[in-house]
Amino acid sequence: MDNLQARAFLDRLVHERRENYGALSKLIGRNAAYIQQYIKRGSPRKLDEADRRTLARYFGVDEHLLGGPEEAPAALAGRGAKGMVLVPQYDLGASAGAGSLDQSERPAGRMAFDEKWLRELGANPAGLSMIRVDGDSMAPTLSHGDDILVDRADGAVRLRDGIYVLRLDDTLMVKRVAMGLVRGRFSVRSDNPHYPDWEDIDPALVDVIGRVIWAGRKLG
Repeated sequence: MDNLQARAFLDRLVHERRENYGALSKLIGRNAAYIQQYIKRGSPRKLDEADRRTLARYFGVDEHLLGGPEEAPAALAGRGAKGMVLVPQYDLGASAGAGSLDQSERPAGRMAFDEKWLRELGANPAGLSMIRVDGDSMAPTLSHGDDILVDRADGAVRLRDGIYVLRLDDTLMVKRVAMGLVRGRFSVRSDNPHYPDWEDIDPALVDVIGRVIWAGRKLG
């Protein structure tokens, strides 16, 4: 990826993850304006190797997407042991009931997954996040406290029937999406019949975060 593309990609990450330039500059030990100058002015022309690696690990993305070599030994910067991908976990609950929006979207940890298995699920390892389910409106499919793996690269553009994390009415939700008969419109439904559904809604009212592709829960 060339330097212009790398700068644009980093800028998109900053906005999608609700980070800020100054904090990222501090993360790599630079002055507060460093990242903003790199993105907006192209100064420096490219990131230092150590800075690039730190940012790639922080965001859980391939290092080459930030301007690194395609075949570098640490090409998958979110990788732990060989063949494993470290997916960022967020201390963020997707309300499966009433709930409220938690806007603290900074990784609280990472969980290792086999890269081959993730690709068999059809997921892009660089676009994955883990959050928890709050509430029981998606029971029995999903229970309160379940960890869900969300493919943020599989969102509004490829929207189809399935379970998604959405923002609706300023609330982060995990709900079932059912495509409607009218092109572009869809319904947002709860698997638990005691909770409401939203039928044939305007897509402009919903922010599709990503598709839920896996869930795990504690037993006992």
